[in-house]
Amino acid sequence: MSQRITRPHMAALSLLVGLALLTTACTDTIDTAQEDTSVAEVAVVSAGSYAIVDTGQSDTYGAVTEIEAPAQGDAFFGQDAQIEGDAPSYTDNGDGTVTDNVTGLVWTQSPDLDGNGDINAADKLSYDDALANAGSITVGGYDDWRLPKIKELYSLMNFDGVDPSGYSGTDTADLVPFIDTDFFDFAYGDTDADERVIDAQMASSTLYTDTTMNGNETMFGVNFADGRIKGYPTGPMPGSSEDKGFYVYYVRGNTAYGINDFTENSDGTITDMATGLMWAQDDSGEGMDWEAALTWAEQANAESYLGYNDWRLPNVKELQSIVDYTRAPGATDSAAIDPVFECTPITNEAGERDYAAYWSSTTHIDRGL
Repeated sequence: MSQRITRPHMAALSLLVGLALLTTACTDTIDTAQEDTSVAEVAVVSAGSYAIVDTGQSDTYGAVTEIEAPAQGDAFFGQDAQIEGDAPSYTDNGDGTVTDNVTGLVWTQSPDLDGNGDINAADKLSYDDALANAGSITVGGYDDWRLPKIKELYSLMNFDGVDPSGYSGTDTADLVPFIDTDFFDFAYGDTDADERVIDAQMASSTLYTDTTMNGNETMFGVNFADGRIKGYPTGPMPGSSEDKGFYVYYVRGNTAYGINDFTENSDGTITDMATGLMWAQDDSGEGMDWEAALTWAEQANAESYLGYNDWRLPNVKELQSIVDYTRAPGATDSAAIDPVFECTPITNEAGERDYAAYWSSTTHIDRGL
């Protein structure tokens, strides 16, 4: 089995991050189809307070396949695996809970809600039930559990996972999910219940502020099977009469996690006092491919852009940290980011004003089947 890069991972976000140059989407992706975007605009950032957990990515890639770690000045230098962050660190509390030592968040360890030792379709809840059920959870003796926000849930993503999309088998023993299974219980989709292997979607409490094309309310969920944020209906999927079911991890503690506190520094930079990351206020203003985006960050350092020489392309979690999920072009006529940032508008395929995607330094790997 070979592994290849499908594309540098496109997060559903808006701008750049401190001690880094960034790239990801200015708007949130709400359908399950991944657009094959090879050119994106770029923005910049520098370093920082509530910590963002590192992605866990350890391999380096060229445009298509794995490569040896490039040296400074070489093509593809400065990607995620070459930048040290706050490494994931968890404590199994021995009571069905796991503490994230980086964020301070405490999680339920397993989505096995019926307690029978198996994680399967019977453990899944609708969006409404996932919200309501939080009030009855007493795992670890706590009664303040909540359905996590999308930024909280995404903090658990580990990008050493491998996307099994297209896998037609049912044996998942050799698959690698995007979450640390040394601490968290995880299961792929329940193929005995006619689900796909990748049907391991997790519910969050974050809703898309606009509606989808068919007018449905949409929830942002995280899939630790394929390593993506996607949009899902809060009711039935098309063609179904039953509400879609989701696995659930509940969370408690640190209710300020994911809330930005931006300060405009009056020098072309923005500091998020919540994370300590400094971002370039402007993006690149023009599209480029991923290799060029990484090179652009190096050039920014060589030129001491805005007076700093420690810029980098942000990893995908850093980029997602500045998404404003209360915004969307169709609802607020803006990109999904605080207007303190300059986000270059584009004209989309329909000839309408829209907002571009941005590169991150993080890659997204599939099995190459």
